[in-house]
Amino acid sequence: MSDLITSPVLVGRDELLALADRRLHQAASGHGHLLLVSGEAGSGKTRLLGSISRRAELAQFTVLSAAAFPGDADASGGVLLDLAGDLRRSVAVGMQAAGGSIAGRLRDPLSAAGDRHRQRRLLVQDVADSLSGLDPGGRLLILLEDLHWADPLSLDVLRHIAGRLAARPTLLVAAYRSDELYPGTPIREWRSRLLSQRLAEEVRVPRLSAAQTATLVSAVLGRAAPAQLVTAIHARSDGIPLHVEELLAAGDILEPSRLTFPDTLADAVLARAQALDGEARDIGAAAAVIGRSFDLDLLTAVSQADPAAVDRSLRLLRSLYFVQAGADGLTFDFRHALIRDALYDDVPLPRRTALHERVALAAVLRGDRAAFISAHFEQAKLSEKAYQYALLGAQETSRISAHREALQLYRRAERSLSPGTAVAEQAHLMAAIGAEAAALDQNADAADAYAKAHRLWLQAGEAVEAASVVPPLVAVRHLLGDPLEQRVRLLQEALAGLDGAPDAMRVRARVLSGLAAAYMLDRRLDEAVEYGQQSTALSVAAGDEAAALDTAATQGSVLLFRGQAAGWSLLERTVDTCVASLQEAEAARAYRMAGSCASVLVEYDKAERWLTRGIDYAGAVELWNHRSYMAAHLAHVQWACGDWDSAQRIAESALADGRGGITTRITAQYVLGYLAMGRGDLSMATALLTEALEIGESMNELQRVSPPLWGLAETVLLADNPTAAIDLCDRGFAASDRVADAAYLFPFVVTGTRARLAVDDIGGAAQWLSRVREPLQRRNIPGTLPALAHARGLLQLANGEVEAAGESLLEARVAWDERRRFWEGSWAALDAARCAAAGRRHFEASALADTVRARAVKVGCVSLVSAAEQLRASRPAAQAWHPLTAREWAVAQLVATGLTNRQIAAELFLSPKTVGTHVEHVLAKLGARRRAEIAAWATRIHA
Repeated sequence: MSDLITSPVLVGRDELLALADRRLHQAASGHGHLLLVSGEAGSGKTRLLGSISRRAELAQFTVLSAAAFPGDADASGGVLLDLAGDLRRSVAVGMQAAGGSIAGRLRDPLSAAGDRHRQRRLLVQDVADSLSGLDPGGRLLILLEDLHWADPLSLDVLRHIAGRLAARPTLLVAAYRSDELYPGTPIREWRSRLLSQRLAEEVRVPRLSAAQTATLVSAVLGRAAPAQLVTAIHARSDGIPLHVEELLAAGDILEPSRLTFPDTLADAVLARAQALDGEARDIGAAAAVIGRSFDLDLLTAVSQADPAAVDRSLRLLRSLYFVQAGADGLTFDFRHALIRDALYDDVPLPRRTALHERVALAAVLRGDRAAFISAHFEQAKLSEKAYQYALLGAQETSRISAHREALQLYRRAERSLSPGTAVAEQAHLMAAIGAEAAALDQNADAADAYAKAHRLWLQAGEAVEAASVVPPLVAVRHLLGDPLEQRVRLLQEALAGLDGAPDAMRVRARVLSGLAAAYMLDRRLDEAVEYGQQSTALSVAAGDEAAALDTAATQGSVLLFRGQAAGWSLLERTVDTCVASLQEAEAARAYRMAGSCASVLVEYDKAERWLTRGIDYAGAVELWNHRSYMAAHLAHVQWACGDWDSAQRIAESALADGRGGITTRITAQYVLGYLAMGRGDLSMATALLTEALEIGESMNELQRVSPPLWGLAETVLLADNPTAAIDLCDRGFAASDRVADAAYLFPFVVTGTRARLAVDDIGGAAQWLSRVREPLQRRNIPGTLPALAHARGLLQLANGEVEAAGESLLEARVAWDERRRFWEGSWAALDAARCAAAGRRHFEASALADTVRARAVKVGCVSLVSAAEQLRASRPAAQAWHPLTAREWAVAQLVATGLTNRQIAAELFLSPKTVGTHVEHVLAKLGARRRAEIAAWATRIHA
């Protein structure tokens, strides 16, 4: 066995060190950076960071360091507290003060006013401000290790800091295991976001090649390594430096003819541990049970050994490279987590259990964090104590919206429940689990926990408490696709259970608010209004501002879909009230409601204003789900208004962001489907829209189903399959008719009419228009009504009523353009061109087709370009209108119909001034003095 453990030189990392030197140089000149270092366990990340630290010190950098440890994910701010501790050890008074300030702020996370979300956001911002504002009097290097164990709060703070480094003389180097980036872990999402936003760069610490392994082995041995030894070591270690060193230390390498090595790294560590005396092995076992990091006082208390014996054992453990001293001289770390794991697994279970109990009891006396204490009580199989401290830790983290940590601790409390725990207490726990799971979009788990809480409350005879969990249960069941009938039944049963119950006003208000929201989501507007009014009255009486605001946002949306403009002012008042009262989550929801309503109701000026403001607000307060959803709707608005490049970019970004949930995905996906449809990629459009429809159908909601359904109808119509389009339009009508909807029905009006006319079913088209007219006129939503004029014009044209068709299509074109609805407006212009051609106004038709083509080319709408070119190709070649140009001839024909310059401008998408110029040219070329002479000439030519 070799007496040497670690290599005196860093092998195979020259390129990484060179990169670090460049980043240090840039930081020294005031251009900071975040460098992510990933690699497998044992690949040498810590050694690399140590080398970077030494180079930085030579370059006059102040160096700070911190690390995450196993178990940190159960509590908030572990890395930050470790970093604060390093700051307090600084010789600079300002740095010491900053460390104390950060630690104090983490101990008092609820000092800010407002809802829980705001309190957590300001905590993150305050700590990030403190760390970003560190002034060591020069350059600064911050080294962070093992971030794969880091908690979300610490990662959030680091994400904020990353965006501020570019203008500071600070290099932040963060290391983590590449083999711990599992889906759903905080570090995975954190890393992806930083890299995608180009706020960091990542380097990978690779395994050693055979040649590099030879160099490392030689460095450890202090002599050239035999080839046979290198080959055996490289094959067994896979080129992982820690494995190389441990195998060398534990293996029999004195006789090359019979080289032997332990089978695993753990076996190698335990083989080396045989060199420890019994006392040192016991001390090492106690340290391993405490964790990756430990301090002298805690180790002494847990081992129950004499302090002098603890000191002697630690010296031996350090000399054999099992542990190393921390920066403060009072704490110690295992040289690697894998070494700690090997020693821990070797502790017999009964002794391990006893040691965990000692750790927990000592930690209680020291006032350590509840999450740490509960973990050791659980390992000690002391369920009652584990439950007590897990619950305490969960409540602490929940208060600052640290949902992931809270859920883990609540789950530990659930595992530790004793059979005799009171039913009501079990119900409280399950309700808390439901709330935290719902906040993390773990909807199936949330629904299960809420349902258990509901059953337990009923079992305990607590009707009010049972009813209180029904609204959040219904909310997650909605996201899981439960139909309205099931959700309403749950809420109605909860209401019935409150009859005669004392002090139930607040809960009753929230159940009624849940009913209003459920009916609103299903577009059952009358019921939503009724329940919303009842909820508002009770919320105000009970002084429940949060419930009143939530209901107000719901009611504003309902009023708008009923065609009542008062909904806009209600939503605006709700937003203002929420912002003023620091109810950030409710304010973001109100913005979301206003913006998405405007997007659907063809109020695009309002939509752009509300969505832009809402996106900015949600981003500022870091409510990413709401922000992504509003971004998806903004993409819809940009598509509708003909800004297709922006729509593509925003929809793809919302889809890739991953923080918007299922509703964002549906919206962004059907917007991308619309874009593919317009650009002529009908197969891509079909795929995108079909997938969006399937997801929407899982939610069983009109607003999720109708938009992709209409896109598919329009797509198959473009593909010359009008029969399929008719079927899809009928499905769209049935979905809207079920709830007397008009907002989601209007796009089907023109598509269904056009599809029926394509199969020469004029009677069917007339019947279709009669069916869809009634709900649109009843709701009387302004943005939906142009569809009726458009469809009427198509039907009149099919019946040979050319003049009437022209009037209807002109009405539709003007209305669509006023509403900025590019798709229908452009098709209405082409329909008007066909109408002009049917009236033998061929050059008016040509001019309209040219205008549409120009608009379509600018947007990139292949479907419209093709249709416009087809229409232009059918125009006659006669030029009896010589000496006028084609545009002048179009103007002359419209003059002959008696239109004014302004009306002609609207027809031809020109300015009145341009039309006036054309009229002057016509008069000059014809030698005429009055418009009546132009009219007479044009009539003769046309005849």
